[in-house]
Parts: sequence; structure tokens; C-alpha cells
Amino acid sequence: MALKPLGVVKTIVEAAGMGISYVYDDLIFLEHNSFLLQFTDNEREITVHVNREADEAVVQGDIARLQESALDHAMQLTRGGRYTLVPEGEDSLRIEFSD
Repeated sequence: MALKPLGVVKTIVEAAGMGISYVYDDLIFLEHNSFLLQFTDNEREITVHVNREADEAVVQGDIARLQESALDHAMQLTRGGRYTLVPEGEDSLRIEFSD
């Protein structure tokens, strides 16, 4: 299994004026909860999933900055679907993805 380019993604995120709060498996959670990133099988491609509760107009500007930063680092940011965070017990969340 190939290593994920987390260092490059961290550079991309920071260059866009954002920060990473948590990484779990192939998911990258940003300091805000408007969208999250996901590694793909292609090491040069990242998918962005938008939170159902996020303001789409605000998110578009953030995603555009990330896409520009990704291109500067020979990475491609593709649009995925939407997601919802669902509380599951006291200390955990479940992520439900949809198109």
C-alpha cells in the first residue's frame, strides 16, 4: 500500500489559509467543518466532500482557493458528494456520505 501524500496536502491546505485538525484513515478533517478531504487511489488527486449544513456560497470560495493551491503543487482537487456528521454515543460520530 502506497503512503498518502499528507505532507503535500498539509502544504496545500496551509497555502489556502486553512489548517488540518485531524486525519483518520483516508479522511482529512479541516479546522472548520464546512468540508473534508479524502485521499483517492491516485496519489495526485484529493476529493472534497461538503457538509450538508455548510453555506454553499461560502464553501465555493474556500474550495476555489484549495483548487488553486492544489494545482500549484501538481495535485488535483475533485468534487465529491455531501456528508452529514451523526452523533453516535457520547464520544463518537458517524459520517454519512451522499451524492
